[in-house]
Amino acid sequence: MMLPKRALGNTGIDVSALGLGTVKFGRNQGVKYPQGFELPSDAQASALLSHAQTLGINLIDTAPAYGSSEERLGQLLAGQRDQWVLCSKVGEEFDNGASHFDFSPQHTRFSIERSLQRLRTDRIDIVLVHSSGDDCHILQKSGVLETLRDLKREGKIRAIGASTKTIAGGLFAAQHSDAVMVTWNPQHTEEKPVLDACLQHRCGVLVKKAFASGHLHGEHAVQQSLNFVFSHPAVTSAIVGTLNPEHLRDNAAATLEAIARNR
Repeated sequence: MMLPKRALGNTGIDVSALGLGTVKFGRNQGVKYPQGFELPSDAQASALLSHAQTLGINLIDTAPAYGSSEERLGQLLAGQRDQWVLCSKVGEEFDNGASHFDFSPQHTRFSIERSLQRLRTDRIDIVLVHSSGDDCHILQKSGVLETLRDLKREGKIRAIGASTKTIAGGLFAAQHSDAVMVTWNPQHTEEKPVLDACLQHRCGVLVKKAFASGHLHGEHAVQQSLNFVFSHPAVTSAIVGTLNPEHLRDNAAATLEAIARNR
């Protein structure tokens, strides 16, 4: 079983149809999952990454706000950098159990330099603005997108975009960046106009909360959700966070079935 690679918009980057979210690698405080969890050991995390590779997953999603996730990935992926597409973020910080936000040019540049050090790499494939919810003001007034474009020209980033929380913000990002991360699942369909715009502008789409952060119910809920997620032709990849190798394998199989069903 090997997941297909799909083109992320016009970026020239090919990503697996299922991506591995790694918030659970580094943070178990203030997260919206139905059950608590322990952070994995290095051995557990390394085994999960190896298992992801055997399934054809090459996309890893992380962020400064995910606790120690970036630093742990930097250690765990030593010697494997070219085998992975790394997606990180700027704007949100998580300290002492609380989030705070800074989208200024100075902090954006600092954040990228820090992520490069933590991930032990000379470039990050995809960087998204980690929105606080005031998408349009952030993307149009803070200078964050302009700074990310500068860093892209410098070769430190390959593609830029935004993880948005509003339709207006998603529509702006679809026109002015390379990729948009949207919430898209059977319980949250409001952002369809954003996906439509991404299709029109050939902007990549990464889906967050495909399983409603673990709050789905029913025997076939995962398959039904992925069938829905991939029913829109704009979707490039669904980002799913799990620490369970069996769940990851099942998610990969369900992704393959969803893609075949929607072909």
